[in-house]
Amino acid sequence: MTDIPAPEEIILYEKDPSTRIATITLNRPDHLNSVTIGARRRYADLIFKASIDDDVKVLVVRGVGDHLGTGADLDELMAKQRAGTALHEEFGIDPDDDVTMPGPRAYRAGASLVQWYGNVRGGCRSLQDFKKISILEVKGYCYGWHFYQAGDADLVISSDDALFGHPAFRYVGYAPRMWQWATMMGIRKFQEMVFTGRPFTAKEMDAIGFLNSVVPRDQLEAETEKYALACAQTRPTDTVFMQKTFFEIMKQQQGEYMGSLLSAWLESMGPQLRSDEDGAPTRLGKETMDAGLNNQVKDNDSRFPPEWRLSRSGRRETEEE
Repeated sequence: MTDIPAPEEIILYEKDPSTRIATITLNRPDHLNSVTIGARRRYADLIFKASIDDDVKVLVVRGVGDHLGTGADLDELMAKQRAGTALHEEFGIDPDDDVTMPGPRAYRAGASLVQWYGNVRGGCRSLQDFKKISILEVKGYCYGWHFYQAGDADLVISSDDALFGHPAFRYVGYAPRMWQWATMMGIRKFQEMVFTGRPFTAKEMDAIGFLNSVVPRDQLEAETEKYALACAQTRPTDTVFMQKTFFEIMKQQQGEYMGSLLSAWLESMGPQLRSDEDGAPTRLGKETMDAGLNNQVKDNDSRFPPEWRLSRSGRRETEEE
């Protein structure tokens, strides 16, 4: 595994007390802003602190480069699982501490990991407990972990060239935030995303009410700033706290957190699934990892119509024909 940047290099943070707007910037454009375990933990910690910080009323999350991002760094996760250190790093437990982790063959090993993704400290569901206003700025790919943020953010501002989805629907069939996506997208359209594995365009996501604004790429930052300044200038922060509590109660009545636990249970049953004889592997098994996850996703992508492919290069084949 190549050298991985420190979490502080991947997740940048700044705040402007004069506007009370804070910004988290995902800064790993050479890896399409994929987030490491440490980056996810830093992301969760920064959101928690911003939620308390009286200098902050609005939080903007954006990415460096052409894309918001393509998800978590699964190569890093798999390498650390093979080394036996993944759970230590996820949970922030020093390997020298007197804590014996479940063995790799134990159900609790995988189940503990996927349930952690439903914990706000795990960096996947962190925006759910945020008691200020969160705005996600989307461009290019919004896949995987980055799509989780789109489901959880209060407002989503998108460029018109953005694509939304999760490659996991193609290589395993499920993901941690499925309940929330179904709630935010509507179950009919979300079922289409899950069953076909195809990404949705910004135009499609706007039509189902998932987005707040869609603009050309060159207008994206100005549009996000317009929303952020408006949110920062409305009601007092105490009122925002009350508003967010109202929406949190509504989400929990809809089963938001229960959905995280249910998705975790679904993922933990992966080893019991078998592949179709002529189909793609059903989980992140040895055959998938030996072939390389990226290669597996690309090979699978080629089976679908160009306009349904996950990669922008694959989708362009439609325009070239």
